[in-house]
Amino acid sequence: MWKVGMSEEVGKALQAVVDRVNQAAARRPKTLPVVPPRLVAVSKTKPPDMVIEAYRKGHRNFGENYVNELVDKASNLQILESCPEIEWHFIGHLQKNNVNKLLGVPNLFMVETVDSVKLADKVNSSWLRLRTASTQTLKIMVQINTSGEESKHGLPPGETVTTVKHILSKCSALHFSGLMTIGRYGYDLADGPNPDFQALLSRRQEVCASLQLPLEDVELSMGMSTDFEHAIEVGSTNVRVGSTIFGNRDYPNTPTPSPEKKSKVPTEEAAKKMERLTVTEQ
Repeated sequence: MWKVGMSEEVGKALQAVVDRVNQAAARRPKTLPVVPPRLVAVSKTKPPDMVIEAYRKGHRNFGENYVNELVDKASNLQILESCPEIEWHFIGHLQKNNVNKLLGVPNLFMVETVDSVKLADKVNSSWLRLRTASTQTLKIMVQINTSGEESKHGLPPGETVTTVKHILSKCSALHFSGLMTIGRYGYDLADGPNPDFQALLSRRQEVCASLQLPLEDVELSMGMSTDFEHAIEVGSTNVRVGSTIFGNRDYPNTPTPSPEKKSKVPTEEAAKKMERLTVTEQ
């Protein structure tokens, strides 16, 4: 009974999000490149059964924030057997010591979070070494810290052009697909268009003008469960939606503080930690 209920719930939620994605795309200004938005279903902390069910409903693009969890899911025998055309996106912070592990993932489609020249060089050299018998390039995006928050990863916006230029000229194993940002959590659209999304749009304009790239060839990955419709309306071509499809996440390894240690007012460090957990939920 649990699997039947789960099947119906995931299927209905996925279809509802797909409908909202298509409706938001239809509201885009005609001046934007005509690029159908891609929906990345973020399956972080969710069991393989949920991934398989979404795949059965026709979905193909899935995202994970943590290398170990992506390795486990992508190598799961049920997923390998049931989801041969699955396309995995890595959307979390990537440390150089985890690059080789990540690049060994079956059906790895894109790494969205390359945030430095050094990381780009590491991914490039590792992909060349691991795929010596293949000429296939790896799709990557460059992550920009548009909000300037210390809790966010990503390049400073002013380094975007030089980093993309380096990847295009020095990283032959990588295919530069676009720019990605997380942005500040909880922005109120009553104050106007999200400035983090506008900043990413500006960086794309700058990259395309400086490096003579067509706008439609440079994707924008921005927008999550709380703001993906607005992101699409202003130009996002790749949105990362998790809890709206799969339900709220459980973090079983997070300890519950004892009553005597609970504090009515969280410390500044605790508040920052909670914000980091929240904004990476996609």
